[in-house]
Amino acid sequence: MPGIQYTIRRVSPALDAELRREASETGRTLNAVVVQTLENAKLLSTASEHDDLDWFIGRMPAGAGEEADAQAWLDALPVEPAA
Repeated sequence: MPGIQYTIRRVSPALDAELRREASETGRTLNAVVVQTLENAKLLSTASEHDDLDWFIGRMPAGAGEEADAQAWLDALPVEPAA
């Protein structure tokens, strides 16, 4: 499939080494690894999960997507933070 051609400059030696290592280990071309890495970074992660405050407020149960479920979950949280 034809695509747009890019020229990427100023790639750090560490990134270059990691991309080349992955290409070598997987038997794919460096170009294929770079394109897949870019796609994973920009196309597949449309909604990132932020779990850095889960320890503080808890985690929403899996599968709870309805507003009423969310409100019930919030109502069940303790009013006072844990000491």
